[in-house]
Amino acid sequence: MGKNKGSRITITLECECKNNKNTNKRSNGVFRYASSKNKKNTPSRIEIKKFCPHCNCHEIFKEIK
Repeated sequence: MGKNKGSRITITLECECKNNKNTNKRSNGVFRYASSKNKKNTPSRIEIKKFCPHCNCHEIFKEIK
């Protein structure tokens, strides 16, 4: 029997570099990461700094619905 995941949910993180016009972009589009979080411990939307291959630098990724 598998364990019940409980309050962990899958989230999508989207790069904020799509709004910046001054970045050195390699290609068009939006880059997204998939992750999970515990909705009891972190009820608000999270922001994580990760690498974006579109702008070729580290950017802030925000949780989208």
